Amino acid sequence: MDEARARDVLAAAGVPAVAAGDATLLALGENAVFAAGDLVVKVGRDAELLDRARREVRVAGWLAEAGVPAVRAAEPEPRLVGGHPVTVWHRLPGAVRPAEPRDLAELLRLVHALPDAPFALPPRELLGGVERWLRLADGAIDPEDAAYLRERRDGFAAAAAALTPRLTPGPVHGDALPRNVHIGPEGPVLVDLETFSADLREHDLVVMVLSRDRYGLPAASYDAFTAAYGWDVREWEGCSVLRGARETASCAWVAQHAPSNPKALAEFRRRVASLRDGDESVRWYPF
Repeated sequence: MDEARARDVLAAAGVPAVAAGDATLLALGENAVFAAGDLVVKVGRDAELLDRARREVRVAGWLAEAGVPAVRAAEPEPRLVGGHPVTVWHRLPGAVRPAEPRDLAELLRLVHALPDAPFALPPRELLGGVERWLRLADGAIDPEDAAYLRERRDGFAAAAAALTPRLTPGPVHGDALPRNVHIGPEGPVLVDLETFSADLREHDLVVMVLSRDRYGLPAASYDAFTAAYGWDVREWEGCSVLRGARETASCAWVAQHAPSNPKALAEFRRRVASLRDGDESVRWYPF
C-alpha cells in the first residue's frame, strides 16, 4: 500500500472533519497514519489486519479504565474500507521533548502490573508475521535468504515455547520502544497498541537489549531504562532466545518493503548477512 492508495481509502472512509487531501501523513508501514485536526486515522495495509485493529481499540478502552496513560480511540470499532481496516484516534497534544528509554520503562512498569485483560489477548506472536512479510517480498529477495529466515523462525519458535520466565506472564505492549511513547504536557503516553498481547513480560524488555546491541542505543541510556524498570533482562537465561527471535522478525519485516525500496533491500541484505555470520556487532539501521 502506497500513500496514494492510503489517501484514497481515507477519502472513502468519510471520517468527519478529515479531508483526505489535507491530512498529513505521519508514517507509512503496515499502517498509513494520517493526522487531521484533532484526529489521527490509521489505514491498515490489508484486511488481514482487521482483527488486530479491533483488538487495539479494545485495548485502548481497557487501558483508559485502568488509568494507564495511553492513546485513546475516537470511534468504538474499526471501519473496513476497500479491504483496509481504518481506526480513528484522538490526536495527542504536541510533544514537549523526545521520549527516552527511561520514559518507556515507567510505562512498562504500569502495564506489567496490570491483571489479565477482561477480554482475550493473543500470545505475542513475534514470529507470526514472518511468513507474510516474506511473501510480500517474493521476487525481490534471494529465495535462499527467505528459506534461511523460515528455518530460524521455526528454531526460535520452538526454543521460546520452552522458556521458563523470570517475571509473571501477563499483558505486554509487544513493541516496547521509545518511538511508541509520546511525551505530552502531562507526561509519557503509550501509543501504537496493536501488538498488545498476553505473554512473557520479558518480551517487552528484550526489545531494548536489541536496541543497545544492534541499533546504537548508548549503554548509559540502556542502563537508565533498566534502573527505571528495576531489572535487567540480560540476567535471565532466556534473553538470548527472545533476542534471536526478535532479530529474525525484524529482518523479515524489512523484507516486505524491498520490492519498492532499494534502501530496504540493502538493509535486509545487511541484516541477513550478519545473522548468517553470527556477527552480533554489525550495526542495523532503523527503517
